[in-house]
Amino acid sequence: MVIGLWLYAKQYFFNNTGVNQKILTEAFSGTMGVHRDVGLGTRDAGRGTRCAECGTLSFSVTLESVVSVGINMNFTDEQNIPGPRPAARVPQTVSFATLGCKTNQFESAAMQEALKSAGYQVVGFADGADLVIVNTCTVTGATDAQSRNLIRRARRHNAECRVIVTGCYAQINPDALRDLPGVNLVIGNEEKRHLLDFLQRDCQSSLIEVSDIRQTESVCLPPLTSFAGRSRAFVQIQNGCDAFCSYCIIPYARGTSRSAQEHEILEQINGLAAAGFREVVLTGIHIGGYGSDLSPASTLNDLIRRIEAESAIQRLRLGSIEPTELTDDLLETISTSRIVCPHLHVPLQAGSDAVLQRMARKYNRDFFSRVIEKTRASLPDAAICLDVITGFPGETDWEFNDAYDFIAGLPVTDLHIFPYSRRPGTAAATMPGQVPGDVSKARAEQLRALAEHKHQRFAEGFVNQVLEVIVETGTRQGLMKGISRNYLDLRFAADQSLTGQCVMARAVCREDRTLLAELV
Repeated sequence: MVIGLWLYAKQYFFNNTGVNQKILTEAFSGTMGVHRDVGLGTRDAGRGTRCAECGTLSFSVTLESVVSVGINMNFTDEQNIPGPRPAARVPQTVSFATLGCKTNQFESAAMQEALKSAGYQVVGFADGADLVIVNTCTVTGATDAQSRNLIRRARRHNAECRVIVTGCYAQINPDALRDLPGVNLVIGNEEKRHLLDFLQRDCQSSLIEVSDIRQTESVCLPPLTSFAGRSRAFVQIQNGCDAFCSYCIIPYARGTSRSAQEHEILEQINGLAAAGFREVVLTGIHIGGYGSDLSPASTLNDLIRRIEAESAIQRLRLGSIEPTELTDDLLETISTSRIVCPHLHVPLQAGSDAVLQRMARKYNRDFFSRVIEKTRASLPDAAICLDVITGFPGETDWEFNDAYDFIAGLPVTDLHIFPYSRRPGTAAATMPGQVPGDVSKARAEQLRALAEHKHQRFAEGFVNQVLEVIVETGTRQGLMKGISRNYLDLRFAADQSLTGQCVMARAVCREDRTLLAELV
């Protein structure tokens, strides 16, 4: 009888659940824990052990109990054999795939550090890790598709890996991700900081762990002292957004605007500086709104001044700042600071007043133009990059051409171009006059050509100048890469030992989007 049950179990599980020989052997020889990782699921039967956190029952079972799961029979009390429950299997290797903004990159770095401290070995995505974390973005339909593709690729590299999906796509549409083949767990943005807790459980109550992020009222910074081998580190000072632009899903994926405490930010920056980082990038969803929710209230300008006064960091770089928040005080602080880099990322989104109004942006192009002109006057050598969306609903050829001329006349150095992506759940998704995709892409190509022209002209202005750069990585033809304070990409011959160091380099000539240079 026992032999017959063994053969049945072996055939059933190999044909239906993919449980390996080792698991079946463990079940035959003694006891095993029943949980989702072995494909058996959990069920409230008999007297099992209930997880204090998720409420799921787990059991010690004999071979007969394993067989009964396979043929839909019920557990009985007699089938539960007391004894120690084996520890949950901990994967030895983990890889990360991160899409989207610097906030996502920061959060991936935090998750990676937590897993490394727990004994995981971080490997490349293509190395077939035991555990794969896909940190998704949902800004456009294209990023959703990229996330799904990464999940499929993870399984191709290791068919038995465990895949956990998180990020904004997971927050907005967890059901769609749960239903993808190979996904083991979907967690929300707030659950990222509890990733290790989920992994350490030997049971799960659900394939989805996504809370209502609108109820989150604070930012809790992780104890991050490394940043995935990068020469620059990101520090999340803020999360969420209250703007609700008509095209944007992010307020629903990230929640309301909330700020980290100044002392926590300083502690993290000083920790990164002590670990050898020369540059920190302040990041968030809406960093210009920093501090308005704190008690007492603060501002981004206040935070920058305190960082300069109380930290050892050599360079401080700012993430994206809304044009309405580029105040005179902030520009003065940047222009006189010894550490703040002259590099600003300012979202324009549209160069037409009519389109800006439909987007629910809180300015017109006249206001924007004055802000940029004032910024250029305060920071003559600064890199100023704009975000622009093409093909927004209702955008006519005349509106686009008018916007193109407006952008061409602005003293900016680069553009990030995004063809409009219809996003369900936003006001813009139901607007009339949806622009065909091929039209949006054609307009985007025109703006990208303009961006190349502006960037090349900006870079050429620094030929024969000596610039401070932080050495990053090896590149083509044995050259090293360095980023200047005003975000120029320099390539030069140097030893790998200089990675992460500040050096001085003279730009010799421009080559595409880079400056060839020599160390001085």
